[in-house]
Amino acid sequence: MKIAVTGATGFIGKYVLAELSRYPVEVIALVRDISTAQLTDFSGKVIQCDLAQFSSQIFEEIDHPDSLIHLAWSGLPNYKSLHHFEEELPRQYAFLSTLIRSGLPSLVIAGTCFEYGMICGELSEIMLPQPSNPYGHAKNTLRCHLEYLQTEVPFSLAWARLFYLYGEGQSPKSLFSQLRESVNQHKTTFGMSEGEQLRDYLHVSQVAQSLVKLAMSADNPGIINVCSGKPVSVRRLVEQWIKENGWNIQLNLGYYPYPNYEPIAFWGDARKLENIQDNQKRRSQKAGAKSRTRSS
Repeated sequence: MKIAVTGATGFIGKYVLAELSRYPVEVIALVRDISTAQLTDFSGKVIQCDLAQFSSQIFEEIDHPDSLIHLAWSGLPNYKSLHHFEEELPRQYAFLSTLIRSGLPSLVIAGTCFEYGMICGELSEIMLPQPSNPYGHAKNTLRCHLEYLQTEVPFSLAWARLFYLYGEGQSPKSLFSQLRESVNQHKTTFGMSEGEQLRDYLHVSQVAQSLVKLAMSADNPGIINVCSGKPVSVRRLVEQWIKENGWNIQLNLGYYPYPNYEPIAFWGDARKLENIQDNQKRRSQKAGAKSRTRSS
């Protein structure tokens, strides 16, 4: 099996490449600029690929992958920028539709929990999306475009709605990175909001595992929440990070206001993801049992 990855040098992309290395698959890392790409410990193929400038032969140029894990998206973390639907959306659809019409059979795309909009509580895939910022709107619109394309060109689509991630290598603007940087600078306090908002956090390595399994199954699952399914307050999570790492820093709660582009409390319904993973595990066990029977 041959799997290509866009955004391979990004935060999630590097974890996805590491996860793919555990499987007997051929991996193709697609990067915007091959001269500056830093992919240490990666033994697969690296191909330069710019979503803003690609040829009609792009599927052949990236060596006909069986599946694409699509993580590339520019303009983040400015969720309110009109760039997301004025520039990024059309180039994303042009790129992906060209690949699909050229024969790409399976596509896994990183969506976002912001597609749900300002809805509090548990968020399920069956809910009607109500994005309230340009980023969420652009992502959701891209999904709609691709679902319409499926009516003309059959292909497997896994739309992985990601919630909140954390881990080493994250953007310097992320909560985890800012906390760690404050510790490294020997600051005694860390300014944050009151921290009572409820969120759904998942370590990036677990997100990578889910994305890879979706790419290898090609079952056309549609929308899937990639999340823990367990709400946690931001304050509790930060306190947990401090404890786990043995950091000596106090929280300055209420230093920042709550962001106005997300609801105060929301988390994902993870049951669909768990069912998919359980079914994959059963199929794998069944295939292993058949293999042992034949060999005996």
